[in-house]
Amino acid sequence: MFGEHELRTKFIKILDKKIHLLERPDDSVLYTRDDVRVLIKKGDGAFRVLPAPAEGYGVKFLMIRFSPRIAVPPRERLTGYLSAPVDIEVKSGNVTIDRFVVGREKYALYGENNIGVIARYHVSEFHDKIPDELGIMKLVINNPTDEWKLVERITVPIRNSVMFYSSEKAYYPLVILTTKEPYEVNNTGNPPDGTLKATHKAEPLPNFRMRW
Repeated sequence: MFGEHELRTKFIKILDKKIHLLERPDDSVLYTRDDVRVLIKKGDGAFRVLPAPAEGYGVKFLMIRFSPRIAVPPRERLTGYLSAPVDIEVKSGNVTIDRFVVGREKYALYGENNIGVIARYHVSEFHDKIPDELGIMKLVINNPTDEWKLVERITVPIRNSVMFYSSEKAYYPLVILTTKEPYEVNNTGNPPDGTLKATHKAEPLPNFRMRW
């Protein structure tokens, strides 16, 4: 699924979407996905299907609500995995020829009604192992305070974030949530697993202070 593909007649299925490649006699390949059609001339440069952050219609944040909520004791940390939505980017050489959403698309207002922003929205359990989902986020919840902390959701900056991938799964960078007031989120830019490939040069995003 993810990674490089030969430019030859084939189908590539990603959840509810299907890419069709059709070879033509003139040494080109017709790319089709829903109503998107691109004619690709064979040449140098790889054809790649890659995960992308779930920006959807151009949002900057991903909000994941925990079900159930999580209570963390003082001076403790908890590490686990969330399921997370992803977009799909298709590249021929260094040119993006298609980008689309897979699965059910949901959005929510983050912040106050009069000054809030739209964020991609998702509900996930907190797993101790990698869940059987397409998109994954490894999360560390760190409580450095002397009080118990309750965590109901996390809002992560995702615009231009690097993504990591295996052939069948997409991963956000490691995210650290620190429960001092205000709660601080760090999209580290680091791979959650050293065996994964990166979509582009990995860089951290600025730390983000969540509003509740």
